[in-house]
Amino acid sequence: MTTSYVSVDLETTGLDPKIDSIIEIGAVKIENGVETGVCSGFVKPCRRISERITELTGIRQEDVACAPEPEEMIPKLLAFIGDLPILGHSVLFDYSFIKRAAVNRKLEFEKTGIDTLRIARRYLPELKSRSLPYLCAYYGIEYQAHRAEADARATHRLYLKLSERFLAEDEEAGMHSFEPSRLIYKVKRESPATAHQKERLYQLIERHKLQIDYDVERLTRNQASRYMDQILSEYGGYADGKRTGELPPYE
Repeated sequence: MTTSYVSVDLETTGLDPKIDSIIEIGAVKIENGVETGVCSGFVKPCRRISERITELTGIRQEDVACAPEPEEMIPKLLAFIGDLPILGHSVLFDYSFIKRAAVNRKLEFEKTGIDTLRIARRYLPELKSRSLPYLCAYYGIEYQAHRAEADARATHRLYLKLSERFLAEDEEAGMHSFEPSRLIYKVKRESPATAHQKERLYQLIERHKLQIDYDVERLTRNQASRYMDQILSEYGGYADGKRTGELPPYE
């Protein structure tokens, strides 16, 4: 069993790291079984927080409006984690968001990790749910659901509970579920949207009088292309039933 790691949890605008953004970071450092530090806080996203996410997390748009940019928070988080493995409940979800944010800022982030969800699925198949709230209720672990630091600390406590009950069985079976394993999420660095892309996107938004939930100035090239494709697919080259003319090419 590993006794030194960083338990990590993120709140995000959605489930897809390609288009969604981190809105809150929670990381709790455990060294030799003892909590030694915390790195947590809001992060300013590149898209608006939906009502569904606010209902789920309690995080509102005004909470993140003046929050630090990812350019500040991601290096801070990576420095905090250092060489330690990460612990998470569905750890690959958190890893994918952090790694994409790191790579886009020319930072390295290759990690090993431990997944409490994977452990619970293996050893608690009889439960009707293996979600973090359900498992915390099952084991009597107190925490505030869907807030990053609280979830990270709850995941650490869950790992201890699962270890108490299943570590010996796991080691006897030679499974190594409680040890870190390499996390694999392949991502290439995405360049910022070009001036031509942003100009074209602004024109499409204006022509079709669209209400958008993202910040054009902070999009990557891939994100800008994806949003333009969505608009063109739905609205084509027309507004109010009339041809609006050609838009300038983009790179």
